Amino acid sequence: MKKTLYILIFFFGTLLVPQISVAQVDYNKPPDDDLGNNTDAFQESFFEALKQKAIENHDRAIVALEKCIAIDNSQAILYYELGKNYNKLKNFGAAEDALKKAINKEPDNEWYLDELYEVYVLQKDYDKAIKTVKQLVKYHPDYKEDLASIYLRTKRYKEALKILDELDEELGVSDVRDLMRNQAYTATGNKKERIENLEERVDKDPNSEANYLKLIFRYSENNEKEKAFETAKKLLDINPKSQLVHLALYKFYLDENKPEKAIESMKIVLSSTKIKPESKIKVLADFVKFVSKNEAYEGELVAITSKLTETETTGKTFVEIAQYYLVKQDKVKALDYYERALKIEPNNFGILRNILLLHIDLGNDEKAEKLSDSSLERYPSQPVLYLINGVALNNLKRYEDAVESLETGLDYIIDSIKTEIDFYKQLSKAHTALNNLEKAKAFNEKVKKLEFSN
Repeated sequence: MKKTLYILIFFFGTLLVPQISVAQVDYNKPPDDDLGNNTDAFQESFFEALKQKAIENHDRAIVALEKCIAIDNSQAILYYELGKNYNKLKNFGAAEDALKKAINKEPDNEWYLDELYEVYVLQKDYDKAIKTVKQLVKYHPDYKEDLASIYLRTKRYKEALKILDELDEELGVSDVRDLMRNQAYTATGNKKERIENLEERVDKDPNSEANYLKLIFRYSENNEKEKAFETAKKLLDINPKSQLVHLALYKFYLDENKPEKAIESMKIVLSSTKIKPESKIKVLADFVKFVSKNEAYEGELVAITSKLTETETTGKTFVEIAQYYLVKQDKVKALDYYERALKIEPNNFGILRNILLLHIDLGNDEKAEKLSDSSLERYPSQPVLYLINGVALNNLKRYEDAVESLETGLDYIIDSIKTEIDFYKQLSKAHTALNNLEKAKAFNEKVKKLEFSN
């Protein structure tokens, strides 16, 4: 609802000045508190109603209000308060009846109409809600936004868009109304009208970066790449310092086979403080993909990523680069970037596992053993850590320790035949080195059996 501020009704004034008269009602304030020249019994019941409502005893509040009505039923505010209490009890029929009586006595009271509007919205009786909110629009233009929202809920998209157009014309555009507008366009599939609306905005306010960016996005979404590219270049001409425009430009430059310009745009994006990390990740992924096909530009990738180390707040950036080096079989560099990522995200088990596997691949057995051993304190039920620990211990010829670690890890394997095979192979290797040939043979047999059945 569009109640701007509800001030607790200042009824205590009636105790001090029992015969207040009001010449004019200000509907920007809460309902009038003048109870007139009423009996002590009336005022006592009224204040009792307020007290009970404040402590959420709505049934008792209703009883007290009905006593007031029995004494003097001319006061509209009694029915308003009655309606509010019924509303809290979800007795919407009684709430509607009471509020209609209040409105009948004061037809132009905004607060009474607003409460009735709330009753209809809570019941999802949108036809009556529309009728009521139309009456409220004359008090506050903000109610128009409520009207547009109801039109959306009832799939009356043309009427919703008409209201949104009027509000944009009166108040200027807003993110909330744009969200509503896009819901309507998406529901109707009216891409043409959505784009026309954005084109009009650009014409009316050619210096607004936001309007250009929205239009670029919608052109791209509609597969009108040339128009999107031209709009992006136009924005850059108008605002050469725009960073957000490069989120679109780098792709266009890649499509146009202009790698130098594409890289320049990607650098701006990745160095920007205005662009969200998730958007940067997407750009970096495209950068990595581009460099993997055009190795001559690897130096550019290294240069930008070295700068990112100082400002990066997410490990995803370094994971992307690590994966690039993995594809290139440069495991040393891949390990370096995974370790950078782990410093930023120390609780990321996936990154930790990749680091351990790379240590094993690179023959860094002591590092693999120490890191896997310390990691088991944090992740005692992860079988891969026991396996890596066992492999490292075997490689370090600490066979008895390897057997202990591997046998412990076996208990944590769940539905993974491949992992089970790897464990048995390492156990066979350790027992062979310890000259426990019978046990080594037994584990070898288990390997063969699992490989055959699989």
